[in-house]
Amino acid sequence: MPIIGSVLVQDGQHVQAQTIVARAELPGKVHVVNVANVLGVAPDEILEYMLKKQGDAIEQGEIMAETKPLFSWLSWLKTEIQSPIKGSIESASTITGQVLLREPPRLLELPAYIEGTIVEMLPGQGVTVESECTLVQGIFGIGGEAWGELTMAVEHPDQPLDPSRLRPDMKGKIVVGGSFLGADTFRRAKDLGITGLVIGGIHDKDLRELLGYDLGVAITGAERVGFTLLLTEGFGTIPMAGKTFSLLSEHAGHQASISGATQIRAGVIRPEIIIPRGKGKPSGTPADPMSETCERAGIQVGDLARIIRDPLFGQIGKVVGLPTDLRDIPTESSVRVLEVSLPDGTVATVPRANVEIIEER
Repeated sequence: MPIIGSVLVQDGQHVQAQTIVARAELPGKVHVVNVANVLGVAPDEILEYMLKKQGDAIEQGEIMAETKPLFSWLSWLKTEIQSPIKGSIESASTITGQVLLREPPRLLELPAYIEGTIVEMLPGQGVTVESECTLVQGIFGIGGEAWGELTMAVEHPDQPLDPSRLRPDMKGKIVVGGSFLGADTFRRAKDLGITGLVIGGIHDKDLRELLGYDLGVAITGAERVGFTLLLTEGFGTIPMAGKTFSLLSEHAGHQASISGATQIRAGVIRPEIIIPRGKGKPSGTPADPMSETCERAGIQVGDLARIIRDPLFGQIGKVVGLPTDLRDIPTESSVRVLEVSLPDGTVATVPRANVEIIEER
C-alpha cells in the first residue's frame, strides 16, 4: 500500500486474484477559501461569521459563512459564502482569514492480483501471496494489473490479430494473438471490454495513437487505455516465439493474471502473465524436485536466447559460442560476448548483457 491502511485477510488464507487484501483511505484534495477577504472582515473575526465549525461535513453549495446586518430589513446586504465542494471543514485560521475545505477521502483497495495463499502479513501495508503457477514474461507492456480467462484468438504464432478475430464473448478475457495487431484492433478490443491483449509485436505509431503521446523511458503500468497490453517479442511484425505460444495455448480457458508494468533500465521490471495451478502448495511444503535442478551455473552452448537490445531486438536464436576473451563493441567498451545462430542462418556476436536465456523445464 502507498500509505498505511488495514490488512483484511489472515495468514494461511487462500485468496483469488480479485480478493481485496488491504484497504486504506487517501486524504481528499484541499480547497482554500479566503473568508476574511470575501466578507470584508478582519482575519481574527472570521469565526463569528462561520456557520460551520472545524470537522463539520458540508455539501457543495451549502452556506458556510455569512455577514450579519445590523437590521433584519437590510438582509439584502448580507454576503454569503457557499462551499465549492462536498466534504468537510478542515480548519479555519484567524491569522490568515482562510478556511481549508477537504474533499471526501478516496477509498484505496489492494487486490491480491494472483490466486494463492497468504504466507506473510505486512501489518498496515499488505501481504505476500504464494502461488504455484506458470509464468510468462514479455518484452514490453502498458496498463496495470488485471485478470481474466485466457483465450486464444489465432491458431498459429505467425498470424496477425485482426479486429475480426475479436468477438463479443471475449469481454473480460485475456486474448492471445500471434505476430501483430494494429490500431484498429486496439479500438475493437476497447469497445468489446477485453481485459488484456498478448501479442508478438506492434508498430510504435499504433502505440502512439493508442496513448495519444510518445512513451518515454519511465516505468509503464499506470496507463488507462481500457485494457492491458503485453508484447512477447518487441516492436514490428514479429511472430510470437513458438514455445511461448504453445505454453499459452495449453492453458487456454484457465484464469490468469496480467500486468503491463515495464521498466527497462536499472531495477528491471518485466510485463507478465501468471497462470495459477490452483490452491498451490502451503508455505513450508518441500520444493518440487524439478525446481532444484533449475539453478544454473550460467549461459551454456545450446541455450535458446532472446536478444533484448537493438539492432536485433526481439530475435531468438541458439547460443553456439561463448568466447572467453573480451570484445570491443561500438560504444568503445570491452565486454564479454556470445555467438547466437539466428533463424536465417547468420551468426551474430552479441554482448552477454543484451540477451536473456529462455529456459526449458
